[in-house]
Amino acid sequence: MNHSQVVELKGGAQVSQLGLGTAQLGGLFSSVTESDGQELIDTAIAAGVTYFDTAPHYGKGIAEKRLGRYLAKYPRGSWVLSSKVGRLLVPTVQEDDSFFLDADNSVERLNDYSESGIRRSFEDTLGRMGLDSIDIVYIHDPDDYPDEAINQAYPALEKLRSEGLIKSIGIGMNFNEIPTRMINETDIDVVMNAGRYTLLDQSAADHLFPMAARKGVSIVSVGVFNSGVLANPSPDSHYFYEPAPAYIVARALELQSELQKFNVTLQQAALQFPLRQEVVKCVVVGCRSSESLLENIKNFDLSIPDEAWEKVDSLISKHRKEDAR
Repeated sequence: MNHSQVVELKGGAQVSQLGLGTAQLGGLFSSVTESDGQELIDTAIAAGVTYFDTAPHYGKGIAEKRLGRYLAKYPRGSWVLSSKVGRLLVPTVQEDDSFFLDADNSVERLNDYSESGIRRSFEDTLGRMGLDSIDIVYIHDPDDYPDEAINQAYPALEKLRSEGLIKSIGIGMNFNEIPTRMINETDIDVVMNAGRYTLLDQSAADHLFPMAARKGVSIVSVGVFNSGVLANPSPDSHYFYEPAPAYIVARALELQSELQKFNVTLQQAALQFPLRQEVVKCVVVGCRSSESLLENIKNFDLSIPDEAWEKVDSLISKHRKEDAR
């Protein structure tokens, strides 16, 4: 793998093969200082990581504002940006955010996948980030709004693309069914698939990936550590944002133990695993510090022997048989 290799997504956006997610710039789970945030982005750019993903959801606009400031010192053509639509930020006097500790609590999130809501969300992001265009825009988590996403949000993004304001149109979700339907019913470019093609969950390969391959849709993989259990498996680990079940921790520990026989770490395999599927073009990771980013880069670039992947495949096959019982 080569983290800085540039790959082109459907729609024309060109991204580094390893991208940086920025939920942490909104203070996800712990606060981030301005200096640490700037250092993280500086380290990424210097290392050749040029694709950055953000969203209004992250800290209720704070991550977008910070990322906009941190990237402003670099030429616009030297980095690629994605953000998301579907949640408006509207004034409030009563909401605290227990997940994003740096959040702007003068606003609250309001789901809106209507054509006017999508345009307003996009224009608000441009304002927060000080930009006049965004390379990739994802429809964010329309779990309860599939019809609105297809019939209103997607056409709104098509209009923005026709105006030259975006390149690639995408959808980002933790689930497979709605993105698969989106590929089938629209001319979408990219799916940001969260946690559904990992060492522990390969469900995206059942229907989503084959449909994407058929339509030439690009996949960006995120959540490759499944909320942490594949980064550091233990009884305290999380899996899909919840405490990890004992059998999931056991599987992660088994994978870790077997990979060690090939001098491969679980983190290295977790980062590289999605790109074994041709339809997956890019992996995005969220890193809190420069040190963490550099460690992920090293793990991403390390060559993993075929014998290690054969062992991984055999364990995954065993796990899927267990699940089918």
